[in-house]
Amino acid sequence: MGPRLIDLFAGCGGMTQGFLASGHGFEPVAAVEWDLHAAATYAANFGADHTHWTDIADFDPPGRADVVIGGPPCQGFSNLGTRDPDDPRNQLWREYMRVVLETKPQVFVLENVDRFSKSTEFGLLMDALQGGRLKAWKHVAVKVLNAADFGAPQRRQRTILLASRVGPIDLPAPTHSRDGRDGLPRWNGVRTVIQDLPPRPERTDLPARKVEMFGEGVPGIFKMPEIHLGRNPTPLSLQRYDHIPPGGGRFDLPEHLLPRCWADKPTGTTDVMGRMRWDEPSLTIRTEFYKPEKGQYLHPQWEKRNKRNRINRPITHQEAALIQTFPESFLWCGSKIEIARQIGNAVPPLLAQAIADQVYARLK
Repeated sequence: MGPRLIDLFAGCGGMTQGFLASGHGFEPVAAVEWDLHAAATYAANFGADHTHWTDIADFDPPGRADVVIGGPPCQGFSNLGTRDPDDPRNQLWREYMRVVLETKPQVFVLENVDRFSKSTEFGLLMDALQGGRLKAWKHVAVKVLNAADFGAPQRRQRTILLASRVGPIDLPAPTHSRDGRDGLPRWNGVRTVIQDLPPRPERTDLPARKVEMFGEGVPGIFKMPEIHLGRNPTPLSLQRYDHIPPGGGRFDLPEHLLPRCWADKPTGTTDVMGRMRWDEPSLTIRTEFYKPEKGQYLHPQWEKRNKRNRINRPITHQEAALIQTFPESFLWCGSKIEIARQIGNAVPPLLAQAIADQVYARLK
């Protein structure tokens, strides 16, 4: 029997996927997620028997654990959020710590947006670790890690905190680098995961079926190819997409195609209406990646001299999931919007796998 693993704020299971993919025999014994559709996705992939669809405040842990992992909701810390220090979502890490104190893991891993390390709540957490209620976990390592440095075709920066009561654990060292220095391979581009998918999706909607999870009917279960979904952009949107080259964005639009809100804002928001580059990692995959006006989410295929060889659409749900490094075998539950939210909120499994390797090395 391998190390007992509890995943809090589990979402669709990106962190659990990474820990299991590490091959070290981690055994999930509990996962907590309050969102029904994310919990259903987790259950479809890892089992409903240990999945708790509930508010974490109502979660009663099933005994001891070896490792606790999780990422408390980060909207209060996020650059896209209000950055309100009194946002109640910022307090949820305290429930995470309650579970840690009750289950007494050898190691716990806390993941959050990069801004978390500069927040008031982070300072309180460090106080708890440096002489407060969490002082037993005296070996602490914390750093902002970039998923691209670990092979993910995505530049996604997250604060990772490792705390151990069984000896120090180093955070994982990069396996890739932006420019190939230090003998490491260069960052992976999105080509490595999406180049073989059909360029023009056949469907715009999910299949009409449901599955019962936790006594509720939810859309699903869907396989990866079934979430390779297109959209129905307006002719105006298609004209705009057609002007955007790889690496470009709203500043490449001619004046007559600029919406008023952009015409009146000559600086900032540089990534909106952006197009990816084949051989570079994407920017952060957020929850509304299917809307080009929200970021650099246009498909990378575009040729200057051959208009017929342009793919003028945002990336699909499947493409976003693969860029997040979910495996082709992963299953999904929920509506299109709900699945997109799960994908955008997830920890890239490949990053979680690198962390799992370090944790297991200490446990062993």
